[in-house]
Amino acid sequence: MARNRKNDDPLAGLPEWAQTLARRYYTRTVSTFVVYGAVRDLQPVTRDDGTKDFQNLKTFFGQELFGGRDHVLYYDRSSGIRSQAPETQQDFTRAMSAYDAMYGTDFARVMPRDPGRALQILENYLRLRVSDGRSLALVVDFAETIAPAGDMGSLSAEDRFTLATLIKWSQDPQFLQGDLSIVLVVENLADISPRLSRNPYVANIEITLPKEDERLDFVKWKLEGKKLASVSDVGVAALAKMTAGLSRINLDRLLTEAMESGQKITADTLKEKKKEIIQAECHGLLEFIEPAWTLDVVAGHAKAKKMLRDASTMLKKGRIEVMPMGYLVSGPVGTGKTFLVTCFAGEIGIPCVKFLNFRSQWQGVTESNLEKIFNLLKALWPVAVMIDEADAFLGDRDAGGDSGTSSRVFGSIASFMGNTEYRGKIVWFLLTCRPDLLPIDLKRQGRAEEHLALFYPQTDAERDELFKAMQKKTKVNVEVKDFSKLTHGHPFSGADIEAILIRSKFKAATDGRDDVTPADVEAVVKDFVPPSYPLEIELQNLVAVQECTSRELLPEVFQKLERDEVTRRIRELKVLLEER
Repeated sequence: MARNRKNDDPLAGLPEWAQTLARRYYTRTVSTFVVYGAVRDLQPVTRDDGTKDFQNLKTFFGQELFGGRDHVLYYDRSSGIRSQAPETQQDFTRAMSAYDAMYGTDFARVMPRDPGRALQILENYLRLRVSDGRSLALVVDFAETIAPAGDMGSLSAEDRFTLATLIKWSQDPQFLQGDLSIVLVVENLADISPRLSRNPYVANIEITLPKEDERLDFVKWKLEGKKLASVSDVGVAALAKMTAGLSRINLDRLLTEAMESGQKITADTLKEKKKEIIQAECHGLLEFIEPAWTLDVVAGHAKAKKMLRDASTMLKKGRIEVMPMGYLVSGPVGTGKTFLVTCFAGEIGIPCVKFLNFRSQWQGVTESNLEKIFNLLKALWPVAVMIDEADAFLGDRDAGGDSGTSSRVFGSIASFMGNTEYRGKIVWFLLTCRPDLLPIDLKRQGRAEEHLALFYPQTDAERDELFKAMQKKTKVNVEVKDFSKLTHGHPFSGADIEAILIRSKFKAATDGRDDVTPADVEAVVKDFVPPSYPLEIELQNLVAVQECTSRELLPEVFQKLERDEVTRRIRELKVLLEER
């Protein structure tokens, strides 16, 4: 086992999760562990002389954590039973020969791989050697394939037998008192049976993705003896900082590719590679949004922008303790909710991710996907998380019809959002035009604390400002004076104005021209009939007013409304729209 001689602690050279496992083992109250998380990543080891090494998990278990054990065995459904050392393999074969002679089997020659027989053989060997006073460790990889999550009634007979065997081992007095560790390795805790993961005789140990200082150690180790300038234009410290969310395996691949190809890492290529790697790791569960703008390009919403600018200032100063846990951004369709949040991320230079559909029809997969997302968010911080159409996307605690999956998922999201450990590190943005349909659990203080309301332009100056902003976005360079007069005060949304400019560009193109003229815009505005849903828009306006937590964010016309009057009108509109 790696050791730090400075304090003569045999655990000091091991990563934190391994030290936790070892200390739990020394209590002699637990012999079975579920190790989950970044289990496919490289693990750091500090040698006696202070040098570092990095190993895959299997080697780490065999040579470092359990290096002093008499026998170390491995099992998974694909490879069957294997041993760490030739001496153990010989001892195991001798034991199997005796087993064969007693039970008439032929396991010494052909070792079974199926868990039904393999676990019986392993139990026989473990009991035999524990009774001899030997120290042993058994590492079961891909544990979810032999004890999968799911109701007992849905498991196969083999899975039920395997699960019962593992539970029995965890509580067995002989195993608890002997020098034995049983480690079940799984990427997502949600993938393994909760009868194991929630068992009081089983300890869950999480391997997290490397933090910034840990990534820095790995980069220095990887580049040892090489000139940084030949590999990267980005400094070592910046390289470690910018690779948040990547595993050491990912970092190794990134640096190795740069060394072998001769193409140096730049800030742009690093950002693109990181996005590519993380999206691949997430299997399409998250989408990275690259902020191309800051809040300077957002037209209107002056008070909402000021509130977000103040928040970005606090983040830049490191005052994360004063940051809201999250924001609820509401308002009618087309008011630029998504654009505003994206620009906020660009304002402070942090990554912005968008939740994609993580739900699955297969039992246990939804919970597993959510766990993978949460683990990544914890490693990515600081990060802005955007959930569009949050009222429909997140569901609620009372959802039914899917064996309780939706209610469990909602509970997991609500619990994670409300964890104050991540205040200022993970900033949530729930976007919706119907905040009244969003469960109170997510809107309360401690989760989406600040409620911002966005509205269509209220004045001619705001309409003109929005038109100029949309010109930049659509790259339509045309000099139109007093755009608001063309609209005759119609409350066009940003989406409406963008559509007008695109149509103007299309009109010019069909006439064989590259440049858009004021006449094109005027003609399109006269012809343009925006979709009209007056009752729906009024309802979306009023529920945004009702939810807004700052009176300053409300236009003057809404500031004068009494809350009782707003509530009464909302009820009337829901009746007219045949809503409950």
